[in-house]
Amino acid sequence: MGKKASLAGGLKLNYKRTFLIGFAFFGILLLWQIYDSWCPTFLTDIFARRIYGISSAVLKAGDPGKILNVQWLVGIIMACDNLAALILLPVFGSLSDKTKTPIGKRMPFILVGTFVSAIAFPFIPLFFHYNNIVGMIIMMAIVLMFMMMYRNPAVALMPDITPKPLRAKANGIINIMGYLGGAFATVLGIFLVLSKYINAADEDRNIWIIELPFIIASVLMVISALVLFFTVRENKIEKEMKAEMELGEQMAAIETPVDDSKPMSKANKRMLLAILGAEFLWFMSDNALGTYIGNYVIYHLKSASSSTMILTIAGGLASVLGFAIAGYIADKIGRKWTISIGLSITFAGLLVMCFTAPTGVVAANAANGEFTFPVMLYVVWVLKGFGMSLVHNCSFPMVVELCSSKKIGKFTGFYYAASMSAQTITPILLGFVLNATLAWNALPVYASILTLLSFLVFTLLVKNIKAKKVSNATGIEALGAED
Repeated sequence: MGKKASLAGGLKLNYKRTFLIGFAFFGILLLWQIYDSWCPTFLTDIFARRIYGISSAVLKAGDPGKILNVQWLVGIIMACDNLAALILLPVFGSLSDKTKTPIGKRMPFILVGTFVSAIAFPFIPLFFHYNNIVGMIIMMAIVLMFMMMYRNPAVALMPDITPKPLRAKANGIINIMGYLGGAFATVLGIFLVLSKYINAADEDRNIWIIELPFIIASVLMVISALVLFFTVRENKIEKEMKAEMELGEQMAAIETPVDDSKPMSKANKRMLLAILGAEFLWFMSDNALGTYIGNYVIYHLKSASSSTMILTIAGGLASVLGFAIAGYIADKIGRKWTISIGLSITFAGLLVMCFTAPTGVVAANAANGEFTFPVMLYVVWVLKGFGMSLVHNCSFPMVVELCSSKKIGKFTGFYYAASMSAQTITPILLGFVLNATLAWNALPVYASILTLLSFLVFTLLVKNIKAKKVSNATGIEALGAED
């Protein structure tokens, strides 16, 4: 499309291409959902064996307080992986910005990262099954390291070829694709119930219950990367989109225009730091819930781990709804207020969770000492899923709005540096809180406080800036709304 044609027709989102780019995020959230849902419980069980000489299932029945005593170790291991990611994400982002190959600047990182992660991923449950803690942690580190090689360039690919005013809507599509990957992982968790493996006697533990989800995830990750590789030609699309990207730059919702030949303006720098500060706090909250919810359900609510999977589906469906409409809400009221509303809804849900307790009603599988899952927690997860989808959908476009196309990988690195530093600190911090309080209710209280703080930082410090308008653009894909 030439520049004149682009200006005459306005900016329109290429939905098909955006869905195809979304296959990258499909693979990311597929792996992440399985990793976060299963690995903390693997670590809890393996530390219980090393420290107390018995499985976590025996501890849960006899002395559940000791389960809380090992959570600080679980938090440290989960945080060490994130610490490596904190370092590597900005590095791979900047490297991919400067890379030039016949298949593009992002694709080499996506392909290498995917294939190495896919090979290492199934070895995590294998080493756990054979009580090899060193092998398990090494595999976790390899997976995380190469997923960082994959993640930053994969996420940067969307803004590479999407004009700035269209990125909120495009990000909604990308996130929906990602949540489809997460939903698939969740369905696997319903049929392959982790708590059945954990609660079984050692001689009755079936390795395939924990191995199959990891193998299936690896296969689907490779398939998603190949779909992306064969359908999205980076170099060709960048040439075709040049005029539209220039028009999008002129319409950016920023205080001062971006100029690579000059230092970042004070106004734009203040905006960036405020967004990243609020992002750090809401990821502190969200990752605490994601890391410990599996243990919270199994050891506090004394419910089947399949309940966690159903919980995730409920939150995922609400998230998909949020991602589908977040871009349109942002067009009407601006990205700032869309995010603020999302944080408010999330906070309301977490307040309810603070008062959620085990029901005491014996479930159908009472032989394992399991209780019925509290229905109110589904409501909490629906509110949290919808609220945080508004937040995640609009926050990343706000960060990459503040840079030119030459630095998208670098600024994507800033975005993930904030989230990964939060995910490095929060498992350790919350692990110590749980160890000190010996109360699982500390989890929702901790998350509620951090969500409230992120709301205050974002609402008070971030400006709601209007995008410039294109007078001749029409239809639902046209620009011209406030952003």
